[in-house]
Amino acid sequence: MSKAFYLLCALFSTIFVTYYADSLPICASPGCGNEVPIKYPFWKRSGTTVGEVCGYPEFGLECSKKGYPILQLKTDTYYVTDINYVNHSITLVDIDVMNDTCPRAKNNVSIGNIPLSFSNLDMNITFYFNCSSQPSVVGAVPIKCLINGQGKKSYVFEVGTDIGQRTWTNSCDAEVMVAVKHDQIESGDLINGFGAAMSKGFVLDWNRAVDCAECELSDGYCAYNGTARQTLCICKDGRIVAKSCKKDAESRRKWIVVVIVAAAVVGLFGLAMALLFYQRRKKTSYGMSYTQPRSLSSDPSSWKDTEKGSQYFGAHLFTYTELEEATNFFDPSRELGDGGFGTVYYGQLPDGRCIAVKRLYENNYRRVEQFMNEIEILTRLRHKNLVSLFGCTSRHSRELLLVYEYIANGTVADHLHGNRAKAGTLPWHIRMNIALETATALAYLHDSEIIHRDVKTNNILLDSNFVVKVADFGLSRLFPNNVTHVSTVPQGTPGYVDPEYHECYQLTVKSDVYSFGVVLVELISSLPAVDITRHRHEINLSTMAINKIQNQALHELVDKNLGFDSDLKVRKMINAVAELAFQCLQSSKDMRPSMQEVVDTLKDIQSDGEYKGQSHAEVMDISSTADDAVLLKDDPPPPSPASTVGSKSTTPNASG
Repeated sequence: MSKAFYLLCALFSTIFVTYYADSLPICASPGCGNEVPIKYPFWKRSGTTVGEVCGYPEFGLECSKKGYPILQLKTDTYYVTDINYVNHSITLVDIDVMNDTCPRAKNNVSIGNIPLSFSNLDMNITFYFNCSSQPSVVGAVPIKCLINGQGKKSYVFEVGTDIGQRTWTNSCDAEVMVAVKHDQIESGDLINGFGAAMSKGFVLDWNRAVDCAECELSDGYCAYNGTARQTLCICKDGRIVAKSCKKDAESRRKWIVVVIVAAAVVGLFGLAMALLFYQRRKKTSYGMSYTQPRSLSSDPSSWKDTEKGSQYFGAHLFTYTELEEATNFFDPSRELGDGGFGTVYYGQLPDGRCIAVKRLYENNYRRVEQFMNEIEILTRLRHKNLVSLFGCTSRHSRELLLVYEYIANGTVADHLHGNRAKAGTLPWHIRMNIALETATALAYLHDSEIIHRDVKTNNILLDSNFVVKVADFGLSRLFPNNVTHVSTVPQGTPGYVDPEYHECYQLTVKSDVYSFGVVLVELISSLPAVDITRHRHEINLSTMAINKIQNQALHELVDKNLGFDSDLKVRKMINAVAELAFQCLQSSKDMRPSMQEVVDTLKDIQSDGEYKGQSHAEVMDISSTADDAVLLKDDPPPPSPASTVGSKSTTPNASG
């Protein structure tokens, strides 16, 4: 009864502290009187701030007379006007420029060596102050309100403007670069907007401090002792420990395991002695037939494994516990996505590396086969446009887990028609790079005798610089040498599956080419591959695209934000990519180009905007001629009058 009562109290205590973490005396930080809350990992400085503080040592905030918290960076002091604890971002305003209509920035924005980084919401602008001559810079605008008494002028322009040889900068007293938010400069009007934009500040994202990773993964709060100058960990039960709240629990678990193992060894020894005594009493003979173990081939548990030490097909082996802690016990809020085979979670290793952990839904023979297939493929591949595998669990683990590098910018599908889609944020030149890099990765796979088998925009990841990382090799298949195709049950995602593969059960490298054709159409149109809300003849994007291209109505398919109607070069490139997509989407695999030919064509299009392959009209003519030739080659017997009538209706025509 007392044990049950103790466990109930412990459970209540855990729940209470989890939801009222700020009630821990050392972690409670009163605000500065305005609407900016100060919570972990930020903390409020007071006096000389000695002893323990709950939060990152660099994130101490002071209160200003205006009521705003103040953060000191490397070169300057800033008001904190907002802290977003969901997005992990903080908005800062230079203390010298707030509410100044014509501010003069004193220093470059420099973060220094603290766990902060510039947000993708920011842009940089550059000032040249007190110049005695006109700078030869395209886009440099003189600031009227900053002309000094000696007639010297100051100039402002957006970073990235062509600044030539910069031989004129010696005529200026100072060069200062500052950050502002993109959306605060209306229509690029720097001269009238820079002051208001600087008053609104800029955004920094905060990252997990390396010294705090182990503590936070143990569900603790990172702390800093200013006197001893060391990082500590505050547990939710109020304990202050060196690094991790789970160390004590782990020590107790290890002690219990040792006791259990020792008891098991003693028990087994006693059982063995009893059996030996019993056998001797019965004077049983001990022949080879009794002592010989079962054949290894008949005992699955004794089969030879490819696991040696901490490697598995060359991949690092993680324990289930390591990955459970890295994902905060597979917290649903950390889900990155899910598919037909499993759910992917965001995680962070104790060394600070960010990871994506794929948790397969089942642990049966079929899943183990797919699990081992993906590991075997990824460990033998090295390409800048393929996602990297960090490791996995053992195939004997309680769950099958694959550990990949974390790609922070989502999938191409997210940016085209998902939760990251926003008009104008994925311009044509980036889409062109995505197409070329994806094709390059697939060509590399085909050269390595591997078919991806599930090419789609949800499996094309983008890093922060929009560099492609092709992912998800669970369906991939190693292609035998000297074989034109493999007969297999069709697998893949509706809308992307090669129709010839679906009908004939023959998987080839051209199946990937067809799927890539659908990806090209998505890049042109920003539409999903399948949408049941569209007209029934246009539910499949591939069917819609073929019809639009054949009917000279490509403009009805193209995303209106790409500049198809206003930019001649973009129009030429989109027309050329559409012709290539048409080639890839041919129902007969023999009519499709190889993936290397696709790569070469995309490079030509990117360099001069021209498509040098066959047009869709020529493709249809060839397709029709080829089909007629097949009928003639079959050399049928002389037809009866009835069969002659029927044969006309089955002959394909150029219109498809």
